[in-house]
Amino acid sequence: MSVLEENRKIIHRYFNEAWNLGCLDVLDEVLSLDYVNHNPGLANPKPGPAGLKPVVTAMREGFPDLHYTVRRMLVSEDQVAIYVDMTGTHTGDFFGIPATGKTVQVSQMQFERIESGLIVEHWRVTDDLEMLKQLGLN
Repeated sequence: MSVLEENRKIIHRYFNEAWNLGCLDVLDEVLSLDYVNHNPGLANPKPGPAGLKPVVTAMREGFPDLHYTVRRMLVSEDQVAIYVDMTGTHTGDFFGIPATGKTVQVSQMQFERIESGLIVEHWRVTDDLEMLKQLGLN
């Protein structure tokens, strides 16, 4: 399997197994122990899978039917750019925001840097204001 095919496979596992199904153990297989999450919404998350597992858990508590659909993916030997739609129904606490019962659909751009078959860095751009509007909070 080529490096490009391997990187594509890693990203599909990351979204399908970790985010869509909530299988946190897959993060131990696709993230490096030094993984850095450059997330503008989180202040200094811990590195590695241990730092991302609570984020996935919190997202899935707020949106139990959370689902990411990969719309576009550009793959190189060490980076992957992914355009996704995130959908979910807000039926649980979401980082301190009580459930609204509303459904959201938000597009995101995500960038993953991959080394030796593991994701080592992550960047995300989301229209958080649009999500808050859909939740009726802005």
